[in-house]
Amino acid sequence: MTATGLRERKKLKTKEAIQREALRLFKERGYSETTIEQIAAAAEISPSTFFNYFPTKEDVVLFDRYDPMIFSMMTSIPASEPLSAVLHGLLNGLAGVMERDHDVILARSKLSLAVPELRARLWEEIEKARDLIASILASRTGRDASDFELRVLAMIFLTATFEAILEWIRQDGRGDMIKLVTQALDLAQIGPRLDELESAPRKAR
Repeated sequence: MTATGLRERKKLKTKEAIQREALRLFKERGYSETTIEQIAAAAEISPSTFFNYFPTKEDVVLFDRYDPMIFSMMTSIPASEPLSAVLHGLLNGLAGVMERDHDVILARSKLSLAVPELRARLWEEIEKARDLIASILASRTGRDASDFELRVLAMIFLTATFEAILEWIRQDGRGDMIKLVTQALDLAQIGPRLDELESAPRKAR
């Protein structure tokens, strides 16, 4: 591994350690009642070091490493496989991640819905995810990432996933999130539409 890779790995481990301590404090004391100084002390860093990793307290909750992971999973599916297989490959790949990070994901999800400041940031995160998914669909279909239909399909995917996560939270994390997401996507019938989209004549850019 290169020196740059080692630095990034160490930075990621530090961010995750800070997040774990923050989530623990939020659970014990409440989000609003917990200060950045308290989080820094629990993580054995200075407040200034905290800001080197997270611009705001909201960011320590919203941080995850899933976007690059999702991009890697979705783009690693061979072009010979239909787009619906890309979705199933993604869900299968995420199953292990969901199991490993179960408690952190549940805590972050609950906070994101319960805390007004975090709810206000959700739309920004959804837009980023929409653009990521649309760019992957664009690479598979030969369309532009700003294509209206691609953005709509990306949002259908995200909306179905969001509702599945809400159901998972209602079950207090006791259900199988991946099964719920799969069920939601089947209800939305997004898989067949994606396969039709990929087989359609490519639009000129």
